[in-house]
Amino acid sequence: MPSGDDQKARRAATGSVTRMPPGPRLPATLQTILYSRYRHRLFPLLRRHYGDAFTLRLTMPARRLVVLSDPDDIRTVFAGSGEALHAGEGNAIMGPALGRHSVLLADEDAHRRFRRLLMPVFSAAALRGYEGLVTELARAEAARWPRDRAFRVHPRMRALTLETILRVVFGVTDRDRLAGMRPLVRALADIGPITLLGLPYPALCRVGPWRPYVAAQRRLDELLYAEVADRRRAPDLPERTDVLSRLVRAASAGDDGLTDRELRDQMITLLLAGHETTATALAWTLHELAHDPSPLARAERAADAGDDEYLAAVVKESLRLRPVVHEVARVLTRPMTVAGHPLPAGATVMPAIGLVHGDAGHHPRPGCFHAERFAGAQPAAYTWIPFGGGERRCLGAGFALLEATVVLREVLRRHHPRPAGRRREAQRARNVTLVPARGARLVMSARQAPATARR
Repeated sequence: MPSGDDQKARRAATGSVTRMPPGPRLPATLQTILYSRYRHRLFPLLRRHYGDAFTLRLTMPARRLVVLSDPDDIRTVFAGSGEALHAGEGNAIMGPALGRHSVLLADEDAHRRFRRLLMPVFSAAALRGYEGLVTELARAEAARWPRDRAFRVHPRMRALTLETILRVVFGVTDRDRLAGMRPLVRALADIGPITLLGLPYPALCRVGPWRPYVAAQRRLDELLYAEVADRRRAPDLPERTDVLSRLVRAASAGDDGLTDRELRDQMITLLLAGHETTATALAWTLHELAHDPSPLARAERAADAGDDEYLAAVVKESLRLRPVVHEVARVLTRPMTVAGHPLPAGATVMPAIGLVHGDAGHHPRPGCFHAERFAGAQPAAYTWIPFGGGERRCLGAGFALLEATVVLREVLRRHHPRPAGRRREAQRARNVTLVPARGARLVMSARQAPATARR
């Protein structure tokens, strides 16, 4: 990851004329606050005022962001080379939480190496092997939900997707170790922006909110390293199908395998990023269905019939209407023309997922939930990008869609969701995700699926 001095030298090395897109003249501190807490409201306002590309000035970290909403401009970014556009550098703020070897923070050769080692564990064949356990866990969780009284769905989905990650990705079956991991992962996933920004400073890590966070990190590391050590010695390692076992086998097969530290950082990344985003997508999906009887009835029929293709379309439409991640970032390592603007090395370009998904020019009646957009049809290129794109497209996208589809099927076979209030919940920024402001409060009524649906 380039240091601050490296980045300054890079910027100074270019003498080319640059022209940033227009943007608000508000103080950088105020822009930073608005961006961190209200970007999903701020971006549409700025787009209407400045057009498809505009510039923000932030103080933490100190940089200019060029926000993009035109699919052609986003294509330029996603199709660009990893040498010219650093996604890892754009995610650098998450380094203290994920670890410096995380695939999300790596660039160029390091990223390609991590991605090559991780891709087989999310192949189509591997996904088919995970579906049975995901179904079992989803059924058990849905059976525990209360009936005919309001409760928050989002925390329940977080618990389910965490259990799925621990069991499917890690293959952890030891009850004591599972019990120890669950609260630690929850504590790390609940990190606030102040805690995140303070982690690089050792003095702060001994006081305030940073001290318990660092303690939780260390304790989880102990459990993860113990799990890795046990897995390396496991007599049934060649037969195990979980992600960790596959990676350990790859590490044992050649010199290019992952070290224990690299394994740790990838596992932490999958734990924190994998369960939180899928849980939020599922909470939004049930929230939107509960508020719209016609799509709900169609989805319930699909669940009864085992029509996972249509249920996947429901999840995709939810990801369009309520994107979990509103934007992604790339840092330019060399001057580049984007959206007609010659930008300098060191600038950050930011494809705005939320703006593209909400554009009526790409998705007619964008405020309406209409799963048929994705039923047997593919959206135009770069108009549906919840998992990013190009060589940095989310490795776990296939698993996330599989998990969300299976969970939605099992929930709708057992429950009929109703809204707990008349109004839809607002989006609230929670670190890098946009979550239901009140936790997706719903009421579940019992429903009896046809016998043909039970399998």
